[in-house]
Amino acid sequence: MGDSMVHKCNDPNLRSYAEILKQMQDDEGEQSKTSILQTSVENIILKLYKLNESKTHKPTLMKETHIKLLKKSIHHLDNTYENSDCSRTWLCYWILHSLNILDERLDDHEYSKIVDFLAKCQSPKGGFGGNPGLLPHLGSTYSAVAALCSIGTYQAYQVIDRVRLKMFILSRRRKDGSFSLHADGEVDMRGVYCALAVASLTNLYTPDLFEGTENFILKCQTWDGGFGGYPGMEAHGGYTYCALASLIILGKPDIYDFRPLMRWLANRQMSLEGGFQGRPNKQVDSCYSFWQGACFPIINISLMTKECISQSDYWLYDQKALQEYLLICCQYAHGGLVDKPEIKPDIYHTCYALSGLSIAQMSPRPQIIESNLENKLELIHPLYNLEHTCVIKAMKYFHLRPIPS
Repeated sequence: MGDSMVHKCNDPNLRSYAEILKQMQDDEGEQSKTSILQTSVENIILKLYKLNESKTHKPTLMKETHIKLLKKSIHHLDNTYENSDCSRTWLCYWILHSLNILDERLDDHEYSKIVDFLAKCQSPKGGFGGNPGLLPHLGSTYSAVAALCSIGTYQAYQVIDRVRLKMFILSRRRKDGSFSLHADGEVDMRGVYCALAVASLTNLYTPDLFEGTENFILKCQTWDGGFGGYPGMEAHGGYTYCALASLIILGKPDIYDFRPLMRWLANRQMSLEGGFQGRPNKQVDSCYSFWQGACFPIINISLMTKECISQSDYWLYDQKALQEYLLICCQYAHGGLVDKPEIKPDIYHTCYALSGLSIAQMSPRPQIIESNLENKLELIHPLYNLEHTCVIKAMKYFHLRPIPS
């Protein structure tokens, strides 16, 4: 069980250990590599839930421990992050966003230093690279803009060269409405989402810039309901989120095939673990708490556009079961959140697990595990994965400025 935290669940609405035990997979007597791995994960998680049931403490978010780790990570990361040197804009975003979710702000001097660093990542060609001197990339551009919006100061907003940024987004656009992530780079749903998210946040969105994009997205919906990264690819949680969020930004919230999508999404929540998997036949992973979980409030927007369907009070998945998984199985004693038990924490999973936890709490009728206000997180905007007021402030600032011609 490593350093995962375990606490007692006293809420009668939460699942008992006996109920969880009934959800173990049935491989019908035919073991495979994946069924063996799944059984191993289930057994570890069952031990945590059983131990949790025998304890007297409530499942509690270790806010101060996570904040301490995140603040340390701004200045120092161990050698396991060496392969992330080209993704430093992402590291800035993950850390800053996680702190915002935990309602923790840095001082102005710290923010100013981070802004100065991000400014060095901006390319003369427009957009941002993942580190100073690297070629601009739509993913790095999204993470840099999201980091700057997370800071939310005038200095941060002023860094963004909107004229060159629009030119960079336009340079990545393809005739079919898709976007390549960088010059001569791969084309998939991530590029579409990053381009749309950045353009809408900074008031660069124009219909002609995204002409044909909705058709490209629709071609990526698969036979089983989810969305792949490119037409013909397997459906995946990350691509599905990018597709749905992109359609909302495009003002096309209900043009996809709804019923198979709902079936595909609902089936991604693991019945024993309570967390989400990214695609069928894969194990639970805390980052999909956001990638899959955020699809449900987005879908709620789609439902509201249909006749005779009112907004639901809850998301269409088990919000409390997901919170159980994240708080009981994914917290690390020394700070950070893990993919699944017995794995070391990292900044990426910490960010998206916290984002998913916030989403699970923020249904129109809030669902906070055990009604414990210690676990309450800040509200995030599901379309951008930014703390909600950061989105409002950024849009207010940039929408006062004209769209560059």
